[in-house]
Amino acid sequence: MPNSNVATWSEGNERYLAAALAWLRLRLERRLEQCEPANDPVTSRSVPHWRSDRAVATNLESNEERDGRIVEAAREMEIAQRDVPHGPALAILARRLGLSRFERDVVLLCVAMELDPDVAHLCAVVQPGGNRPYPSFALALVLFDDPRWDALSPSGPLRRLRLIEINQTGNQPLVTSALRADERIVNFVKGLDQLDDRVAHLVTTVTSPDLSIDGTSFPLAESQRAAVARIVAAWKHPVQSNGARIVQLLGPDEESKRLVATRAAAEQKRGLYRLSVDALPTHPGDLETLARLWERETLLLPVCLYIDAEDVDMDAAVSGQAAAILRFLDRCRGEIFLAVRDPWPRLDGGAARIDVARPTAGEQSAAWSAWLGPGFEGLASRLAGQFDLSFAAIRRAERDANFDPAMSPSDPATSRDVRLWDACRDAARPRLDALAQRLEPKAVWDDLILPDDQLRLLHQIADQVANRGVVYEQWGFGLKMNRGLGLSVLFTGASGTGKTMAAEVLANALRLHLYRVDLSAVVSKYIGETEKNLRKLFDAAEGGGAILFMDEAEGLFSTRARDVKDSHDRYANLEVGYLLQRMEAYRGLAILATNLKSAIDTAFLRRLRYAVTFPFPSQADRKRMWRKAFPTGMPPAQLDFDRLARLDLTGGHIHTVALNAAFLAARAGTPVTMPLVLISARDEFLKLERPINAADFTWDPGRTDGQKGAA
Repeated sequence: MPNSNVATWSEGNERYLAAALAWLRLRLERRLEQCEPANDPVTSRSVPHWRSDRAVATNLESNEERDGRIVEAAREMEIAQRDVPHGPALAILARRLGLSRFERDVVLLCVAMELDPDVAHLCAVVQPGGNRPYPSFALALVLFDDPRWDALSPSGPLRRLRLIEINQTGNQPLVTSALRADERIVNFVKGLDQLDDRVAHLVTTVTSPDLSIDGTSFPLAESQRAAVARIVAAWKHPVQSNGARIVQLLGPDEESKRLVATRAAAEQKRGLYRLSVDALPTHPGDLETLARLWERETLLLPVCLYIDAEDVDMDAAVSGQAAAILRFLDRCRGEIFLAVRDPWPRLDGGAARIDVARPTAGEQSAAWSAWLGPGFEGLASRLAGQFDLSFAAIRRAERDANFDPAMSPSDPATSRDVRLWDACRDAARPRLDALAQRLEPKAVWDDLILPDDQLRLLHQIADQVANRGVVYEQWGFGLKMNRGLGLSVLFTGASGTGKTMAAEVLANALRLHLYRVDLSAVVSKYIGETEKNLRKLFDAAEGGGAILFMDEAEGLFSTRARDVKDSHDRYANLEVGYLLQRMEAYRGLAILATNLKSAIDTAFLRRLRYAVTFPFPSQADRKRMWRKAFPTGMPPAQLDFDRLARLDLTGGHIHTVALNAAFLAARAGTPVTMPLVLISARDEFLKLERPINAADFTWDPGRTDGQKGAA
């Protein structure tokens, strides 16, 4: 309803409605004058029937008087209508829904049943039989001027938009069936303009996130402003055969698409409502009803719809949710957003396709600087370089970091910089937790025991992740590259040589989340499913800059088929190609770990930034590993680390031996002793099916071939 002056408009609408009801009662009373009571032999009561021409002639004067009163009532309606700003509700309804004068009068007749108790009695006495206390098409056709038979058509607005309900029982003709105004229409005519209850429980309001700075709205990214302009232009000319204006919002970032949709809706002064695919009815009858009710809402409020179809698979056979969406779009009119990752080619008549991307790193840096204020340009650049966030996510992280009551201002670990970093890091966690296993990194640089070359490479990897914003954005290397902005590395080496620990060290040093990717949940025997799983994984990890750790990667990244013999070989090659593409585009750090470097395709190795080989530890390295394997909180004991270092074990196996020996000692109630460690080491050799020399696992406290030391 008009917002200029609600009280004034409501008063004017009430006056107009009263005048319209008075006019309607006069027309019904005039119709009553054309009937004379007759005695019903069954009920012994008076019922009206049509008068003869002679009876009508004898009452000509009273009819003329009645006609004069009707004309005067119609004049009062016109005057009341002119006094209502923007027109009364009934006139607005007729204008927006394209009702003819006769259809408008039919709506008034049905609405009057809900507002005036005398109308039911008048309807009963003026219709043949005297037992029809309800409006009907037959009554409307003789009651109003300029009757139109096409008003009864199922394609007309009265029936198609469900303005009236028809109660047709048995073999009763349509024209004599009871009519009733829809509750939403009754409320609208009374001046109550609220979303239909049958629709309201299926949709939710979409509001634009608060991106203001000191009350001033923050501008959209340049690409997003262009998307809004294209949407507004597309809505000017319907591209669907049914008159719908459908815009496909493409891309992986849901928040950016909702932001663009809310701004475009605001440009058209429309409210925006979101419909989840799960809430969309699948039964054709219910779907048809929803489509018609929503079309009516777009004309009454006005509003537009945002259909969230991010996770709907359009490539599969069109059934279930995808089929329901297509049927709904084919039947519904109005402005509709379809939020999808990739274009849907099966939309009849086509639809506008708008790509919506996150802001660029430079735009994100500008947003951070604007919201953080002067003096934080360096922090803004680091945050934008590491994390790929929408404006809404940036604003949310900035607010979370500033208003966390649990943070202690005196603790350096809870400084604003750290809180902002952690808030950005956690932005993508909810989605990633459902796709991969999050590891809690505990290892630090001092825990790594590797040759100098390997340590140097790991430090270079950490430095590249930390300084990507400087090199790509500030120094302009990103402008000269259209791929390879991500950092993909390969860790190779035997089991237990420290690949997982190195990933933990990098995550700790960079203060990023570490996720282990379960390849069994990624690789699918169904063609195309592996790519979809990888896409979800990388899209979810992008925003928070998480480190993806793919262990036993040879299962997915094995040598591609060189001689394509069937479709499975061809699609296997496509899977590897898609993976290469996503890894190069991923802004974060992706670590591939394998025990078999020879199984990795050379074309794949060419696209990796680093390949770090974790060698089998030397005896000197094993001695250091044994010393670090026992924590300082353990009861002290004398252990021969030189003797233990001669055992041919990797760091991972050494940790397992030390842990099992600690449990043996805890059971015995003693410190960890050499016999217990050797027993545990012998068990590890048995597990690995290695040959055992009994002398290597026998402890003689009198031997002096090794240097002993406290654990």
